[in-house]
Amino acid sequence: MPTIRSRVAPWLASRKGAEQGPVRVLAHGDTAALRTLVARDPVANVFIDALLTTGGSAVPAQHGAVILGLFEHDGGPLASACWVGSNVVPIGIEPGQAAYFGRWIATHWQPHASIFGPADAVLGIMGELSLAGISAQEVRANQPLLVIDGPPGLDPNPALESSSSSRFSEVLAAAAAMFEEEVGYSPFLGGEENYRRRVAWLINNGHSFSHCEPDGEVIFKADLGAVTIRATQVQGVWMNPRYRGLGLSAGYMAAVVLLAQRLAPVTSLYVNDFNHRARAVYEKVGFEQVGTFATVLF
Repeated sequence: MPTIRSRVAPWLASRKGAEQGPVRVLAHGDTAALRTLVARDPVANVFIDALLTTGGSAVPAQHGAVILGLFEHDGGPLASACWVGSNVVPIGIEPGQAAYFGRWIATHWQPHASIFGPADAVLGIMGELSLAGISAQEVRANQPLLVIDGPPGLDPNPALESSSSSRFSEVLAAAAAMFEEEVGYSPFLGGEENYRRRVAWLINNGHSFSHCEPDGEVIFKADLGAVTIRATQVQGVWMNPRYRGLGLSAGYMAAVVLLAQRLAPVTSLYVNDFNHRARAVYEKVGFEQVGTFATVLF
């Protein structure tokens, strides 16, 4: 079976001499320009905004990743950008700009877990990767981006609280179950220790919420996958199968909103368009759609 690099080679030859666009890897001196770009949409860009904050507000923000930038002209302002690490995350990329980033990523191809973010940019990047012979396992092209910036529309479940490190094993098991349901394989395949560290970090920083039975069994959990002073993004929402269908989800999600709003005024999430049950819950809580995301899984 041909490797990805062998499939990319003919594409590279066909692109020889083609316009690559003003894309380059951003450096420390580009931090202010990147932060200005991110601030244009703090909800859609909450992932990179959070990384810049935890990384000391500088570019690059994380070892092993680069941030690409596209400039309007030589010496002009930063028009759009793209985080390229274990995941690929577009930042303010217009449809006509996506191919430039896709060409760079294909030319410098390395394995990525996913591309996620505003749908037009994600699908535009993936379109260029497809031309290069790089295929995806799954493309989720329509994921409504939802926000709530006021009180939830119903009473919260007071039993939800910040996860305790004493319940780490139980929360880890629930997080792994959620991940496997969502993407179809165990998160431990990518390295159990890395996933354990991620869950522990969420708990230790107060970004994991759960309700457990006295014996430790998790009934419901949710995480804040990204947190800034302007917005949070809810991820990892999971209800224990034994408690599904009982009408509990909305009360738990209302509690998630209140806990998240202690950290930032806007709570956001994105959801698969085909998950009608979850979308109904979010609407009941008071979330409203402000955009559309897409996710490509490799």
